Amino acid sequence: MPVVNDAVKTWLSSHVERGFSPAVLVDAMVDAGFESELARATVNASFNTAEAASAAVADAPCGIDTAAGEYHYDPAPVAAGNLIRAYDRDVKVLMRCERPQIVAFADVMSDAECDEMIDRSRPLLKRSTTVNPQNGSHDVIANRTSEGAWYHRGADPFLERLEKRFASLMNWPVDHGEGLQVLRYGVGAEYRAHFDYFPPSQTGSAVHMGRGGQRVATLVLYLNDVAAGGETFFPECGVSVAPRRGGAVYFRYMNEKRQLDSLSLHGGAPVLEGEKWIMTKWVREGLFA
Repeated sequence: MPVVNDAVKTWLSSHVERGFSPAVLVDAMVDAGFESELARATVNASFNTAEAASAAVADAPCGIDTAAGEYHYDPAPVAAGNLIRAYDRDVKVLMRCERPQIVAFADVMSDAECDEMIDRSRPLLKRSTTVNPQNGSHDVIANRTSEGAWYHRGADPFLERLEKRFASLMNWPVDHGEGLQVLRYGVGAEYRAHFDYFPPSQTGSAVHMGRGGQRVATLVLYLNDVAAGGETFFPECGVSVAPRRGGAVYFRYMNEKRQLDSLSLHGGAPVLEGEKWIMTKWVREGLFA
């Protein structure tokens, strides 16, 4: 008889965040061999935990600058049209979402460029960290189970060319961008729902905003095809982007009034088969040096 261990709890938590109903999750556990009473109790506990976390987030003034009023969706910097010339490459637009501001792309990178980034990064991988909300340190936590490698901006001609392309695609200055981060997710690895901006209410944010100010937007680039799972999901708007080699998803969460968009809550769904390689580009409101 199966037992409710940490792996089961992680699976439940990720599916609650992605909007699955209690009945569906109970049926899935029963099909996997759990007793029906245990399945119902475990699923109910997961939903109670999620509701408590949501209430805490709602009470915290970290999603929207309330002094500036309700979040205003001004025009995103990304160019209009279905084909964008990004420095040295034509990039296809697959999807646009207005609230929050999300754009999905194809053909941002070639197969050879994707392979190059994976080959470079594999021997450099270390367990990924997140920013500690209290002191700004980089900590390893259970919510993020990937491995990563960091690169200094424009460290060599190959990286410099990619940086210029991404900056052109986002229509944001190259020198306002952080260095590229490559991440690998194995089977079961995930990044639970989170914000990429630094919540102003958290004391640790000041440490990171001292260089370049607040984060404005994110570009996630997919370096390989994933057989199953690994989607980038936005639970507040029901949008999910599947990882496709050479493609990318852009999302913006700070407007010209410096308001922060709580609808930009997002995560990386667990990888169900194979592995997922992505590259992340964060951009700031000011010069990042």
